[in-house]
Amino acid sequence: MKLTWIDLNSWIFQLAGKTVLVDPWLVDSMVFYGQPWLFTAAHSTPPAFTPETLPPIDVILLSQGLDDHCHVPTLEKLDRSLPVVASPTAAKVVKKLGYQQITPLMAWEETTIAPNLHITAIPGPEIQPGQTENGYLLKDLQTDKTLYYEPHQFPFQAAERIGKVDVAIAPVIGQIFPLLGQVVMGPQQTLQMLQALHPQFFLPTTRGEIRATGLLPMLTQSVGSVEEFRDRLIASGLSTKLLVPNPGESVEC
Repeated sequence: MKLTWIDLNSWIFQLAGKTVLVDPWLVDSMVFYGQPWLFTAAHSTPPAFTPETLPPIDVILLSQGLDDHCHVPTLEKLDRSLPVVASPTAAKVVKKLGYQQITPLMAWEETTIAPNLHITAIPGPEIQPGQTENGYLLKDLQTDKTLYYEPHQFPFQAAERIGKVDVAIAPVIGQIFPLLGQVVMGPQQTLQMLQALHPQFFLPTTRGEIRATGLLPMLTQSVGSVEEFRDRLIASGLSTKLLVPNPGESVEC
């Protein structure tokens, strides 16, 4: 399993003989809900990949329909014939963009990218009433290796059903939004997730250097850091190995 962090929530997963592009933000700025006054973000440094320099992609995986996971300017520049596996809200976005092979997954629904990549949608956060997004459990059917990806909050009530995984990717820097509360988990919750899933490797996501302006960044509170999480992990005695790749860096698990 080879994992490449691009920036923020964007990844390239290589497993089961497939290359998966996850939540890509590769061009332009990011604007929430088309409202620059609310939230606008830009990369502090150019992303490690552009749509033109990506390796050959087999499938696009979208966890949410929000702009930081389902970035329309990036998706407009990718091949519309690529298969897309997405949360229902993200599936609506790519359908409007003209993508031809879309598999929307609700919680616990499954699909297989032939022949060996099995993807299960894991219940993610309720971003707003009635809008529940996805995490994903990816499994190599040939080796039985598993990768769990969740960019917001771990569903602790589903831990037993998810079971033990080989690799986990999740945030360690929490985000508390006005009115919504904590929508991205921080060091304490992530450590509890590792205690439930016992992965061999853990990689933090939802991080990176961006320039954010607008009302929402002014009101958002961050909780924790990679360093705090590392200290908590060491103190816990868990055998999970923390891997913190730089932008564009690949690690093998």
